[in-house]
Amino acid sequence: MFRLTTSNLNIAYDDRLIVQNLNIAIPQGKITALVGSNGSGKSTILKTMARLMNPAGGSVLLDGKSIHKQSTKEVAKQLAILPQNPTAPDGLTVSELVSYGRFPYQKGFGTVSKEDRKIVKWAVEATGMSEFADRPVDQLSGGQRQRAWIAMALAQETDILFLDEPTTFLDMAHQLEVLHLLQKLNELNNRTVVMVVHDLNHASRYAHHMIAIKKGTVVGEGTPEEVMTHDILREVFNIEADIVPDPRTGVPLCLPYALAGEPAADKAIFVREEALTATSA
Repeated sequence: MFRLTTSNLNIAYDDRLIVQNLNIAIPQGKITALVGSNGSGKSTILKTMARLMNPAGGSVLLDGKSIHKQSTKEVAKQLAILPQNPTAPDGLTVSELVSYGRFPYQKGFGTVSKEDRKIVKWAVEATGMSEFADRPVDQLSGGQRQRAWIAMALAQETDILFLDEPTTFLDMAHQLEVLHLLQKLNELNNRTVVMVVHDLNHASRYAHHMIAIKKGTVVGEGTPEEVMTHDILREVFNIEADIVPDPRTGVPLCLPYALAGEPAADKAIFVREEALTATSA
């Protein structure tokens, strides 16, 4: 079942078309990972689907209706987004940050209801942040900050959660901390998670559905087994890689060993070095 789809979606920066005629469907209740090289358009697609950018043509459909024609508050009750490297005002505590997620449900400015406080407490607990509830966000570690922001998104009580590179600049332990949390939220709360992921092996391990993008075009889409292939990795990332099953989960792992066409490049370097040596002699 698909609640969120794109129909002939075009996205542009000024007069430059980045994405053209994009048609994808996000599986409900699953984790979807958008993967691709830097500048491939994956973050731009995510932002447009999350209504942070307007399309140049076509549409993003939520339950069959254009998401860009719906009111901000109505959309905010159905999907939440965690952008790349979000920042909070100095001194803002975790609980205060998470309470911002209740904005779509508040009828008066700054009015926090008993229900709002209940949801905030739940979101803080669900992300394992209870002991940091009264601590300023700017005093937390990278992984803790990400969990606080995810808690804010959870407090929106949406079925769909967008994340733009949620593990960027985090060390390996904090990356796993955030990804395990997203997996738990998906499994226990049936949340639809859509995230841009740089690490292919993280995408394969944690996502049910992968979409490989090159220059704003979908090159491969499906399960990790269907997307993590030699041909797709070569076309999208320009790499040669061994693809082996994860010894614990069985999902495909990517072990890159060369750039596509590297032997020819090596030969050119060798010939140049040989010529330089001959000249100096």
